[in-house]
Amino acid sequence: MAVALLFAGLLLLLLIGVPIAVSLGLSALLFTLLATEDSPIIIAQKLFDTMEHTTLLAIPFFILSAHFLTRGGVSQRLVDFARAAVGWLPGGLAMATVVACMFFAAISGSSPATVVAIGSIMIPGMVTAGYDRGFAVGVVATSGSLGILIPPSIPMIVYADAVEESVGKLFIAGIFPGLLMGLFLLAATYITARRMDMPREPWLGWRKLLHGGLRAFWGLLLVVIVVGGIYGGVFTPTEAGAVAAVYSALIALFVHRDMGFRDIPRVMLDSAKMTSMLLFIIACAMIFAHVLTEERVPQQLANAIISNEPSPCMFLLMVNMVLWFAGDFMEPSAILLILAPLFHPIALSLGIDPIHLGIVMTTNMEVGMITPPVGLNLYVAAGLSGMTLGKVTRAALPWMLVLILALLVITYVPWLSLALVSALY
Repeated sequence: MAVALLFAGLLLLLLIGVPIAVSLGLSALLFTLLATEDSPIIIAQKLFDTMEHTTLLAIPFFILSAHFLTRGGVSQRLVDFARAAVGWLPGGLAMATVVACMFFAAISGSSPATVVAIGSIMIPGMVTAGYDRGFAVGVVATSGSLGILIPPSIPMIVYADAVEESVGKLFIAGIFPGLLMGLFLLAATYITARRMDMPREPWLGWRKLLHGGLRAFWGLLLVVIVVGGIYGGVFTPTEAGAVAAVYSALIALFVHRDMGFRDIPRVMLDSAKMTSMLLFIIACAMIFAHVLTEERVPQQLANAIISNEPSPCMFLLMVNMVLWFAGDFMEPSAILLILAPLFHPIALSLGIDPIHLGIVMTTNMEVGMITPPVGLNLYVAAGLSGMTLGKVTRAALPWMLVLILALLVITYVPWLSLALVSALY
């Protein structure tokens, strides 16, 4: 009963518009004061203890890397390469948007950063070429969510920290599901473009394609460095974030030269703002998760579910439903920190690989990025396009259904998540 009051308090705070981080921390603090005999000092200690998790150090590094890449002209080069590769197909610019988002997702680790970097270029480009603005915004908002699933991925780092699993294995496991998500979006875009007779660009020739690939080479090389370095044991995932940040700065400053040293303070400030926001949410979510652990909620939930003897399929369906509901109200990192420790032991008892569970949960976070009212990509796309949040939500709805279909395939075909992990580890 007491725990029900904890969740009721959290839901009430969210419904009246209190920020997510404050809602999590305040509900945990009030519960500690009113329903337990613990000192509130524990809350303060837990807030600072969260920042001692070395795994979380990768987050500010990958955010800094994404900002250098965005400001350093890498996104424009990836767009040019994608247009040369698929722009000649029906709905070519829309398909190039999906491909460019896949490329940028593979080097940024951030979904909002992907939407900003690619959307700021492709939304005006598609509208000028004759595409419906709503269609263009829907494609960008949805394709940008691939930044969560295609490694490196910040939510994967959060999940790994919450349940003490390998970040490297999660990165490897996310490759095939991320490609599958991209292929589903490409197929949906192609079919829609054919049906609506959308414009296509002329074939630019193999020389233009090769030239675009060479211009995008230094950005795409970052994927090889990060994933290859982790798998090869050259550095840890945390060190990979630092390497990505330094490499991105060198590309922007000395290779592409699209930014100068005078731009560095702005990049650092923007990165610090996003990092502070995200880590504050994570810290408050860890406080909430700590209260749940102290009340033995994970153990009670595990016993209740296992006593009903669910099949692994039914459990995974339940996971998807709970995460879809949570994604309507909460930010991905907070969801993972609270629910991953609840689901992890149950999955182990049912024989579900924890790496596969992590991919399923991360994919759900991808859907949550375009689910109102908290879906961050919707707000970013609305800001880029000048459309209202309601119109952006309606534009993204068909693509969200495509992501849900891909989610079901990823959920019930664990081979997609585990094949590369089994082969490489």
